[in-house]
Order: sequence, then C-alpha cells, then structure tokens
Amino acid sequence: MISELGAWAIFLLPLASFALIALVIRPFLGSRSRVSGYVTVLAIGLAFLLSAYALRSTLGHEQAIGWPSHRWLAISGLDIRIGILMDPLTAIMLVVVTGVSLLVQVYSLGYMKDDEGYARYFAYMSLFTASMVGVVMARSIIQLYVFWELVGLCSYLLIGFWHQRPAAAAAAKKAFLVTRIGDVGFLLAILYLFLQRDTAAFAGRNPFEIPDILAAAGMMTTFAATWTALGVFAGAAGKSGQFPLHTWLPDAMEGPTPVSSLIHAATMVAAGVFLTARFFPLFEHSAAAMTTVALVGGFTAVFAATMGLVMYDIKRVLAYSTISQLGYMMLAIGVGAPAVAIFHLFTHAFFKCLLFLGAGSVSHAILTFDMRFMGGLRKAMPWTYATFLIGALSLAGVFPLAGFWSKDEVLLSAWRGDKGVDSLVFWLAFVAVFLTAFYMFRVIIMTFHGPFRGGVGAEHPQPGPPARGEHDQDHAAGEEAAPSVHLAESPLVMIAPMLVLAVLAIAAGYVANPLGDLAGVPAHWFVEFLEEHAEGFSPGLAAASSAVALGGVGLAALVYGRRSPSPEAVGRAFGPIRTLLLNRYYMDALYEGVIVRSLFYQGIARGLNWFDREVIDRFVDFLGWLSRNGGRTVAPLQNGQTQAYGVVISLGVLAIIGVYLVFGR
Repeated sequence: MISELGAWAIFLLPLASFALIALVIRPFLGSRSRVSGYVTVLAIGLAFLLSAYALRSTLGHEQAIGWPSHRWLAISGLDIRIGILMDPLTAIMLVVVTGVSLLVQVYSLGYMKDDEGYARYFAYMSLFTASMVGVVMARSIIQLYVFWELVGLCSYLLIGFWHQRPAAAAAAKKAFLVTRIGDVGFLLAILYLFLQRDTAAFAGRNPFEIPDILAAAGMMTTFAATWTALGVFAGAAGKSGQFPLHTWLPDAMEGPTPVSSLIHAATMVAAGVFLTARFFPLFEHSAAAMTTVALVGGFTAVFAATMGLVMYDIKRVLAYSTISQLGYMMLAIGVGAPAVAIFHLFTHAFFKCLLFLGAGSVSHAILTFDMRFMGGLRKAMPWTYATFLIGALSLAGVFPLAGFWSKDEVLLSAWRGDKGVDSLVFWLAFVAVFLTAFYMFRVIIMTFHGPFRGGVGAEHPQPGPPARGEHDQDHAAGEEAAPSVHLAESPLVMIAPMLVLAVLAIAAGYVANPLGDLAGVPAHWFVEFLEEHAEGFSPGLAAASSAVALGGVGLAALVYGRRSPSPEAVGRAFGPIRTLLLNRYYMDALYEGVIVRSLFYQGIARGLNWFDREVIDRFVDFLGWLSRNGGRTVAPLQNGQTQAYGVVISLGVLAIIGVYLVFGR
C-alpha cells in the first residue's frame, strides 16, 4: 500500500524539478543546459513509478484510501483543508498524466535540443505536470481550483513559448481568456457551496471537501444540484474545449509540438473530463445537468469533426479531432457512464499523444505542418509512418486497436440509455465515427502517400485560405526555416517514445474488453471507482461502427488516393459548405469581431470609459474643488493670534454649557 508521503512525492517531484531548473540550473548553467531535460525526465519518471504503485494499491478498493486532510486556513469558523483523495479514479489519472508526460519529455530531448529556451521549456513542462497532478489528487475543491488555475497559467506560458511570434502570443492570450470564461462558472459553483457552509457544518460535513460534497449531493434540492453541477461543467467545458468554448484549442497549436501533445493527451483538456467524472454523483441528481452534458458532448463530437475535414495544417486536424473525442467522453458521462468516459480518456491519451508526436516528427524533417507541402514520406520516414498509421487506426476505432474498444463502450452506453436524448447523442456519435475515419486517412494519404510536394517553400498545390499562423514554422529553434529540406527519419530519442505509444495504442483497450478477460487482464477495473459495471460488448453494434469507420477510410482513399472524384471537384461541389468549414463556422469572427471588438470594445468598454471620465472623474474633481475652496474659507481663522483662539475656546465652552442646561437635565 502506498504511503501518504509517497503519494505527495508524485506531486512534489515534478514541482522540485521546476524549482531546481528555474532557481539553479538556468541561472548558473545557462538557458541551453541539457541537465534541465535530464532532471525533468528523472523526476517525472520517478513520479510515474509511484503512480503505478498507487494504482496497484487502489485496485479492488471501491473506497478511497483513508488519509486525513490537513488544515490550511481557518478563518471565522471556516475550515479550509488540503489533502489527497486517492481512489481508483485518481490512480488511473495519475498513471495517464505521469506516463504520457514522461514519454513527451523524452521526445522533447531531441525535438527541443537546439532551442534557445531549452531550460525554460523543461521548467514549464515540469510545472505543468505538477499542476495537473495537483488537480487529480486534490481532496478539497479549493485545493483543486488553485491547481486548476495553475494548469491554465502553464498552458498560457507553453502555448506562447515562442512569444516573439505574434501568432503564438495571440494564441496564448486567447487560450487564457476563453478558459477563464468557463472558470467563472466553476467559481460560482464553489461560491454556492460556500453559502451552504452552515448547513454542511450542521450535518458534520466540510462544504469544500470533495468526499463530503459528493456524500451530501443527495440532500441538495434539484435546483441547487442543477446549478452547482452546471457551474462545474462550465469550467470543464472551457478546459476541454467543448462548444461554444472550443475556439482556443486549434490556435493552441502555435506552441511547440510536444506541448500540443501533452495538452491534448493528458493535461489541460483531460482536466475537464476528469472534473466532470469526479463530480458525477452531483450530476446524477439533476436530469437537466445530465442532459446538458450529453447534448453538448454529442454536438461537439460532430461539430469539431466537420472542421477537421478541411484543415490543411496537420496539427489543427488533430486539434479538432481532440475536441471531437472529448465530446465523446462528455457524451458518455451525460448518459450515465463516467467509467466509460475515463476508459476512452485512457486509450485516447496514448494514440492522440502518438499522433501529435508523429506530426512533430514529420515537421522535424520537412519544417512545415501544412499537408499541401508533404506527400511521399512513407519511404523516407518508415518508423514515423508505421506508428502514425497505428495511431490513426486506433483513433478511427478500427478493430482490434485500443480506440475500438473504448469507442464501442461509448456508443453502447448511449444505445442502451433512455430513448430521447440518449438516442440523439448516439446517432451524433455514430456520424462522428465516419467523419473521424475520413479526416484521419485524408491526413495519412496527404502526408505519407503520393509524390513529395516540396516541403518548406513549395507553392500551394491546392487552393483555400489557411488558418491564421498555419504556416509558422514550429521547429526546434522557433525561427524561420531554410528553404532546403533533407528527408530523413527522426532520431531514436524521438522515435522510441512513439514506439512505446504505438504499443499502448494497440494494447491499452485490453484492460476492459472480452478479449482482455480471456487473456487474464483484470477487466473492468476502470469502473470500480464509481461502483459501476462496463456496458459489456455488442458484436452487432461493433460490426456496424466498424463498417462505418471502414467506409470513411474507403472514401478518403477514393478522394485523396485515387482522386476519383478529385478533392478539387468535391470542393467545388460543396463550395459554400467548404468555405463555412474553412472559416470555422465564423465563430472566431463572431467572438473576436462582433463580441470583443464591436460589442465589448465599442459598446461596453466605451460606455465604461465615458462613465469613468464623465462621472467618476468629475465627482473626484468636485471633491478636490470643494476641499480647496473650503480650505480657503477656513484659512483666515488660522491667524496665529492667541487671543482669537481664546475667544473661540470660550465660546465653545459656553455653547457646551448651554446645550447641557437645555437638553442635559
């Protein structure tokens, strides 16, 4: 059984790595010191080993390990405590976060080796990992919120890592501001719990400790449970890029590719799904909250997938894929299957991390992410091609890879739910299966098959406006790339983590499926943390979803492989729709052009500016005028003559005596 000190070490190790790099290595050994990378890998590697031990300690236990919480603040009878909530959900997430982060850090040793900010990069990555571990382990909702905001800060620092590039700086600010909108809802939920502190204290519970909140959920009124749950979901929707707070995630690709991989696989976006699953006992007491989560997740799954169909930047295709898959996870929670959502998060972490690292490997060779400059890389980069293909097949849900099993569980959960909303989101998820397979094999064919189209400096072979920042070169130095391209496989330090992830993208699904049972794997241990059972396996549904996925693969092969019909012909046939998708449904224009620039700047901000000038400033100026002129009026009385002061004092004494004689008796 892991000790409490060992559990705290999972958090403290990456935090110590951050402090050591920031305070010692970078100032004394220089910003390019390779020691910073090794320290990060060592610290997160040890944290991963402890996380694996923690998972072993919690398997077979439905309840959390009973460690006490520790007083942090006690103000006016309000007891705010910190501690570790170590249950199977926490342990699963710790393995995902530290395991994926470890592989990303190893990959980064090669990818970032020539960067001027090498030490700064690893310091930020250590802090990012520590922050996500803090979110996962938190026992108090206040403690969770502190690390929740720290995750947002780290994402801002890493997305804008190459801050000298305007697109990166803008993307970092956008991510920070959009996710703050969702965090307002989360904060309101916490404030509501604060207002209920007396009721909680009367029942012997702490209003901020997560176990007490979940235990008291059944005693809440439906109204209270609904609005508290929706507040929590608002924060989750912001971090996990759910509609309509999804717009920051594609622009976040301006950061280094390993950062994108970690954000999309195990930290930033996974935090929202984890938060919703953690508070599921609260959600299930509100039908309205459950319906909202299911509908938002189902709609987001299709909505984001449609934009992935037309993007030319390989990382942005993967970004929209992540938004879509997060929609699957939210959908599963909304239909009452949080264990299934975590299962899909588990498998998704491996194949999505693999796909992003594969995109980084391609960019490392040809210095661009635009697929219109790619093609023909299959022979030049065989390891990258093989691992990327495995990741794409797993994401598309092709049997027998990991994504097939978790995707099937999501579909089956919706299919077996109540008719109505569950049926609607089932069909939305089913449509997303086809779209996912199509856009992923569009990526495969455009990137690795056909003739090589020149890399950096090539002319655009296809029309269509790229997204902002799409052609910024995301190579290790963060500078303009040379026009010459030397095709070669990436170094072993980058390929090795991809090989490990490829194995996991194949095998991770076997922890919770019928074949895993036959192989002796402890199947369904994902569901223990909520005393649930997996939905089982439906051969008919699995066959139908596989056929739909293969149909998407086949259509992509026809259009982009055999060019029958050609992509240009399809684009002309669906011209208005394609334009709509290329412009991301104009939601960025709506937010930035209408809401921010017109409504906020020209309306609210201008109105507040007028109020500040004409009301606040004038009132303050009036007070100043009154003080100045009042002073001039009183000043003659301060003439320095003692006899005058004596007269005033005498009159004052007489006035006091008079008042006493009249009113004091």
